Amino acid sequence: MIAVCDPISTRTRGKESSLSAPVFRFSGHESFTCRYAWIPKAVEALGVDTLLFTDIDSAMVLLGLGKNMVQSLRFWVQAMRVAEPASNGGLQLTDFGKRVFGPSGLDPYLEDITTLWLLHWQLCSQDKNPLFAWDFLFNRYNEPEIIKSEVVSVIEREARQLARPLSKATLAQHFDVFMHTYVATRGQKAEILEDNLDCPLVELELIERVGQRANAKDKLEPAYAFRREPKPDLSAGVFLFAIDEYWNRCRPDEQTLSLRDVASGAGSPGQVFKLPEDDVRRRLSQIEEDSDGVLLYSETAMFDQLRRSEDWEFDNILTHAYEGDFARA
Repeated sequence: MIAVCDPISTRTRGKESSLSAPVFRFSGHESFTCRYAWIPKAVEALGVDTLLFTDIDSAMVLLGLGKNMVQSLRFWVQAMRVAEPASNGGLQLTDFGKRVFGPSGLDPYLEDITTLWLLHWQLCSQDKNPLFAWDFLFNRYNEPEIIKSEVVSVIEREARQLARPLSKATLAQHFDVFMHTYVATRGQKAEILEDNLDCPLVELELIERVGQRANAKDKLEPAYAFRREPKPDLSAGVFLFAIDEYWNRCRPDEQTLSLRDVASGAGSPGQVFKLPEDDVRRRLSQIEEDSDGVLLYSETAMFDQLRRSEDWEFDNILTHAYEGDFARA
């Protein structure tokens, strides 16, 4: 079975935990991508009533959304780790959800591109119920182009290996939601369709159309590719936040990470953000200053290595992602 990162058994800071193999999700989004206004609406409502989504009819009235959209929003707030199951059977805001979207949060109205990068990271770094298309395409799909018929066939084979024999229609819909999260759907006159106006992660421009290609049936299909270029609007703080989470999740007992780990390891910042290795190296060369000495990077003829100091705990790392002002714990 495919793992989100190796090893599956991990340990959080000072707390032992054994993660079972992840259960991949292929549905639940109701064929809707997340919209701009949805997350702030959900955070505000959940701050008042954690049982918001247990009564769909009431949620429809309160949120001003149709039934399927309410169910989709319930899916997305969990997939983006903005909310999590509560002991009363409802949903409660995570620390991330409160600190970013709360009343005094860092970006309560989803106006900063930093938040978009963080939400993208949250989607791709799920370890318990990861979204299959996100995990597979960002971490394991090595073809230079993304062509729907080819990718859906690959996903179908992978689903069988996971003992998840799903219909081709379900898999195609899952792939479509993935693509519409990052690529604006345009009409014949190149206008963005109303249904896709509120897909905020489109702004990251992580996937671009590169033309048309003949598929296995010799029919032309749109071809897309990941934009594997430096990302100037990806702040040093977001990169640091992602390294910290990746380290805790995938290499908790190790004091060092290699350049290869950070640039191309499954679930790594380099893979999730589609950064070229040279840009990862450049960012690592600045990380001692960015982390106020918590992380150190050394380059030798034999290896490139990231090391954390003994007192490596971060204090205001999330705030740093927005403000660029880091303080040691």
